[in-house]
Amino acid sequence: MSLRNFILILVLFLSVSITYGQKKFKVAVKETGGWQELFFLVDEKGKLIRKLDPDKYFMCFNPDEYVYFAIFGLRAGVDDGPGWTAINADEKVLFNVFNASYGEPSPDYLVENKIRIVDNRHLIGYADHKGQIVIKPQFEFATTFHKGKAIVGENCKREPLDTHADETDCNHSSIICERYGYINEKGTIIKIGAYSFNQIMNEIHWEIPNE
Repeated sequence: MSLRNFILILVLFLSVSITYGQKKFKVAVKETGGWQELFFLVDEKGKLIRKLDPDKYFMCFNPDEYVYFAIFGLRAGVDDGPGWTAINADEKVLFNVFNASYGEPSPDYLVENKIRIVDNRHLIGYADHKGQIVIKPQFEFATTFHKGKAIVGENCKREPLDTHADETDCNHSSIICERYGYINEKGTIIKIGAYSFNQIMNEIHWEIPNE
């Protein structure tokens, strides 16, 4: 066997192994009668995969549906980076999910088979429904996809929507960027420059997704 054929067979084997290793599961939630909920990962045959540590996880955002990853909130003191944590059936952390509404718990969700994710620099990328990162985090600002395009921004800063009495009040804000543009489904920047968000939105006919 030639080295080239051996490498091709090895790559094929690894690809099949990785695909086989992806498995659907759902999160079963049990109420304890108090402030704490118990979470169990269950496979498609109803078999228990594992019980999660209630001292680590406090909220699940996609229970009772079979998924390749589940989105959880982590308790104080458990720090896996910004955003909400996405885990697979083996409780492996896949990525952190972008919080879509600053100032309130609002993890992103799949739109056109893409969910926004964030890294430790708070840059935004995308993963698919199987938990595979399809566009690595690189954007300061990025919307969901609409008809294969998403709006991105550069040189961005956060501006409060309202003036609050003190720091303990709610802190709703929006992101304002100096440059806007848009990307395709591969993450390639098609256009970016000194445009407003509305100019790009109108050009590509981008719309806010219906929940």
